[in-house]
Amino acid sequence: MKTTNIKQTLIFTALLFFSIFSYAQNRLLTDNTHIRFFSTTPAEDIESNNYASTSTINLENGNVVFSVPMQSFEFEKSLMQRHFNQRRFLHTSEYPTGRLVGKITNLDQIDFSTNGEYEALVEGELTIKGVTNKISEKGTIKINGDVVEARSVFFVTLADYDITFGRGKPSTNIADKVEVTVVAKYRKE
Repeated sequence: MKTTNIKQTLIFTALLFFSIFSYAQNRLLTDNTHIRFFSTTPAEDIESNNYASTSTINLENGNVVFSVPMQSFEFEKSLMQRHFNQRRFLHTSEYPTGRLVGKITNLDQIDFSTNGEYEALVEGELTIKGVTNKISEKGTIKINGDVVEARSVFFVTLADYDITFGRGKPSTNIADKVEVTVVAKYRKE
């Protein structure tokens, strides 16, 4: 009786290991990301960079997720950093994470096993400051051996995420739309 239980446990463990290994084979993970936003007005340019985001791509169904710690955006000027995190801008103490949950809609046109550069179409939902909006953006996926690089440049309208300034210096120093650049480097396991 004990031998049967040991065999069943070994078989179950082997199947579990195989399923976890197979699942990992069908998903790309990374914490090697760079998200940059840039705003330009006649008053000044504002640039911020974030290297602390994480992302996954499911190779079977095209699901894409980005998790962005908002307080990890770094500015050249400390005053800009402080304003960014304050209640009237992104209120990062209450809304610490931005998220993109989407899907690569043309997954059948991307061959993750062949080196090359492929256009990727992503549709999903972007959440900033607790506000979620549907998005549809283009990007590229570049495959070079074991490295998969996803890249996209798109614009975010601040008012769509309840980030507005009716008066004061921010209303003239911050553009209504900011350019967002995303670069994520995944490694095939």
